Amino acid sequence: MFDFVKMDYMKGDEIDLVIAQKIPERPEIGYVPQYHYKIVLRGTDTRIGAISLRVGHNENTYYAGNIGYGIDKEYRGRHFAAKACLLIKSVAMAHGMDHLVITCNPGNAPSRKTCEYLGARLVEIVTLPADNEMYKAGERRKCRYEWMI
Repeated sequence: MFDFVKMDYMKGDEIDLVIAQKIPERPEIGYVPQYHYKIVLRGTDTRIGAISLRVGHNENTYYAGNIGYGIDKEYRGRHFAAKACLLIKSVAMAHGMDHLVITCNPGNAPSRKTCEYLGARLVEIVTLPADNEMYKAGERRKCRYEWMI
C-alpha cells in the first residue's frame, strides 16, 4: 500500500502549491500514485495553474512523464512552471526518487524551455505507441527529458 506524504502546502518565493487531490495507484491500467496541486500566487488563493507528480516509473510515465504542469495564459513567461517543479521535487525526494521524467510535445517551445531552465536533459524524442492514451487523443511524439534531483 502506498503512503502519501503530508506535503499538502508548500511555500515558495512567488508561488505556493496547495494540494487539490491525491490519487491512489491503479496498477490494472498502469497508473502510479499521483499528487495534484493548485499553483497559487504566494500567500493568496489566486490560482494561476496546476502541477501534478506521478510517483514511480513505468511505461505510462515513460511517455507521460512524472510531472505535468500548466500555467494560465495571463501568468506565463515568469518561470512559474519551473518554480512549481522546484517545489514539487521535494515530494518526489520524500518518496526516494532521484530523477524525474518530464515530457512535452516537440513543438511546445515554452515547455521545452522550462525543462532546460531546470537543467533537465533531453534524452530522446519518442513516437507514441498506437495504444497510448495520448496517441488516441491525437498526439504522436513526445520529447523525453530527464531531471536529476
